[in-house]
Amino acid sequence: MATRKTFILFLVLLLLPLFLEFFLLEALVINSTDGDRDVVCIEMEQKALLKFKGGLEDPSGRLSSWVGGDCCKWRGVDCNNETGHVIKLDLKNPYQSDEAAFPLSRLIGQISDSLLDLKYLNYLDLSKNELSGLIPDSIGNLDHLRYLDLRDNSISGSIPASIGRLLLLEELDLSHNGMNGTIPESIGQLKELLSLTLDWNPWKGRVSEIHFMGLIKLEYFSSYLSPATNNSLVFDITSDWIPPFSLKVIRMGNCILSQTFPSWLGTQKELYRIILRNVGISDTIPEWLWKLSPQLGWLDLSRNQLRGKPPSPLSFNTSHGWSMADLSFNRLEGPLPLWYNLTYLVLGNNLFSGPVPSNIGELSSLRVLVVSGNLLNGTIPSSLTNLKNLRIIDLSNNHLSGKIPNHWNDMEMLGIIDLSKNRLYGEIPSSICSIHVIYFLKLGDNNLSGELSPSLQNCSLYSLDLGNNRFSGEIPKWIGERMSSLKQLRLRGNMLTGNIPEQLCGLSDLRILDLALNNLSGSIPPCLGHLSAMNHVTLLGPSPDYLYTDYYYYREGMELVLKGKEMEFERILSIVKLIDLSRNNLSGVIPHGIANLSTLGTLNLSWNQLTGKVPEDIGAMQGLETLDFSSNRLSGPIPLSMASITSLSHLNLSHNLLSGPIPTTNQFPTFDDPSMYEGNLGLCGLPLSTQCSTPNEDHKDEEDEKEDHDDGWETLWFFTSMGLGFPVGFWAVCGTLALKKSWRHAYFRFVGEAKDRMYVFIAVNVARFQRKMKRNGGAHG
Repeated sequence: MATRKTFILFLVLLLLPLFLEFFLLEALVINSTDGDRDVVCIEMEQKALLKFKGGLEDPSGRLSSWVGGDCCKWRGVDCNNETGHVIKLDLKNPYQSDEAAFPLSRLIGQISDSLLDLKYLNYLDLSKNELSGLIPDSIGNLDHLRYLDLRDNSISGSIPASIGRLLLLEELDLSHNGMNGTIPESIGQLKELLSLTLDWNPWKGRVSEIHFMGLIKLEYFSSYLSPATNNSLVFDITSDWIPPFSLKVIRMGNCILSQTFPSWLGTQKELYRIILRNVGISDTIPEWLWKLSPQLGWLDLSRNQLRGKPPSPLSFNTSHGWSMADLSFNRLEGPLPLWYNLTYLVLGNNLFSGPVPSNIGELSSLRVLVVSGNLLNGTIPSSLTNLKNLRIIDLSNNHLSGKIPNHWNDMEMLGIIDLSKNRLYGEIPSSICSIHVIYFLKLGDNNLSGELSPSLQNCSLYSLDLGNNRFSGEIPKWIGERMSSLKQLRLRGNMLTGNIPEQLCGLSDLRILDLALNNLSGSIPPCLGHLSAMNHVTLLGPSPDYLYTDYYYYREGMELVLKGKEMEFERILSIVKLIDLSRNNLSGVIPHGIANLSTLGTLNLSWNQLTGKVPEDIGAMQGLETLDFSSNRLSGPIPLSMASITSLSHLNLSHNLLSGPIPTTNQFPTFDDPSMYEGNLGLCGLPLSTQCSTPNEDHKDEEDEKEDHDDGWETLWFFTSMGLGFPVGFWAVCGTLALKKSWRHAYFRFVGEAKDRMYVFIAVNVARFQRKMKRNGGAHG
């Protein structure tokens, strides 16, 4: 018993110091916590922040809380609870998802050197603002930094060499700036760096193994540059290099990596995302890369010169979300491969041949299928319509034949169908527009026939391209009544008849109306001048959301005839404004209302039967670049207002009945090709050889003509009077003298006396003249 008490006492004495130490530590923690409430930011650091703010414009007032007091309580500022030092500055634009608020909420100015006084900063995020100038040369003094994000600004210059002193840095993002300098070798000293993002900067110079020498923890590397850089960044890495890191993601684009496939990538066994887009590789794809497919979720090797036959089948990895394979714009050949578990399969613009696999419907996860621009033949397999998740299908520009499959009803997500430039025939399946969300339907340049099916009116189309087929019948009125969102309508090169329906004038968003090369008749609807999208300016902005599906961007394109040439439009198609009604049988006059289309770029009414004058107010069409009225029956002068269309660069008025002088002001003297005016016998002036008379000459000619006219009348009356007056006068005098003897004696007596008087007068004056001459001669002597 005593032994037990002794043991308990011994145990209490042993544990007592531990309990006392525990309570003492608790007290210290409590006191420390209470003390935290009294910690404020360091005065020098507060001044540094205020100096930084002083160099910024803040239109939305994001820094309105930066007005004194404790800077640790300012918006975007965090301090250490014990020391009061600023350790985090997060000023990224918080409204990046709000298109209206985003521009107004950006901070504008330069990155001030005053930030270098925040020596304990470990987190700096200034992304998505409008900050400009050199990252400060002394950035390396912030040696506590672990996170540095300056993306989406206007920063220029090079990366300072002092960046190599940020030995604790784990993430560095400088993407989407204007940094046009070099990348320093000192970046290779960042041994803690996990993620390095240099995208969308116009970098210059060379990158070697030294730049990566110490990046032993690097997992994410991205240098995906803008196409405008023209591959100005070159990676000069030897073929036998073994990297010190193990990447999981590599993203490189629009730079020079290697002509052969980089063998050092074969050492990267943890890769699940590979992007090597337009990096100058001209080689076959190595076997080791295909073996990575079970772990790859993203493979983009597009826009290189890759050769060979890809293996099939393959399965890709979906554990990192949706997956994709883009090998477009290469020289790959063989049959079209079947790759499973992909969300996006983009193999366009290669040399794949043979039929589309009949079991392509097994690729059930596909949202995007793009195999355009290959050598595929045969029919479109019916299993294609089993791809119920498909949003974009592009089989254009191949050699596919047969009919378009039926049974599109279950493809409820499908928004873009492009089967153009093939050899398809038959009619458009009625089920194709049971899908109300279709935005683009491109079936042009095939051999499709029949009338335009009423089922098309069920599509919510932005673009309808049925050009260069064999469609017949009239243009349906429901195109203008039901397709209110239509922006592009291309029906050229068919066998359509009848009038142009006035209902098309109700398409307020219409920017391209191409009805050329049909058999349309009647007059041009005057209401075309009400197409409102063609009388206001359209800017080239971001592409609409319906062209994007997560990764893939569908580049809308269309072939149009401009300036007499067939041209393919892609990037700027959204701002092209065109009306082409050429090569039909249209008659009547050009409606005056068409001059209301002030931003229309191309107007082609050639090869019709149009009459009347060119509208006098055509000069109001200030956006016109191409104007073709050739091969009609237009008459009258070229309106002087046409010379005010200073944007006009292509003009054709040939083979009409125009007359008068060709304008000579503004850009008209540059239209020096006579062929644009030929066939108008009444036109004159350069560049034609027929000269126009000047206004003074015209006036003189008129006076001369009037004088000649008057002289003619006077001459006529003179000779008429003589003809009548001579016999009348002769018989009036001579007849009277013959009949009246006394008058005859008196008349001859009068003549005799007049003769005597005349003789005396002459004799006297001659005698006087002789005497005068004698006197003058004597005086001189």
